[in-house]
Amino acid sequence: MSQPLKLDEIDNLPHKPASDVKKLGWRGVMRAVGREGKVVVTNYKTPEAVILSVHEYDAIRRALQEVNAAQEPALELLRKRFDERLASLQTADADQRLRDLMKRPARLEEQVKAGDSY
Repeated sequence: MSQPLKLDEIDNLPHKPASDVKKLGWRGVMRAVGREGKVVVTNYKTPEAVILSVHEYDAIRRALQEVNAAQEPALELLRKRFDERLASLQTADADQRLRDLMKRPARLEEQVKAGDSY
């Protein structure tokens, strides 16, 4: 497992004005990216873009893949439960079971709480 990814706020990243991009050229900006890993390009002090090193981009991509992989079992369980419930509605006697259920009196285990909209 890789190191936890720390994404700083835009305000905490190194900034370069767009005029530096024009003045220093791509190589000059990439030297700053090489030192810092990422640079915010601003126009009149307003952030417009973030230039990332390949290493930073790969770190973000790996972190997202790890998050997705960690969530996949939970999503798969939800899919399975949903599919099981949906399958129960597809049985031949589903309509009759629903009618029988609706005929039964409701049993409330706790006190009913109604909001302003009721």
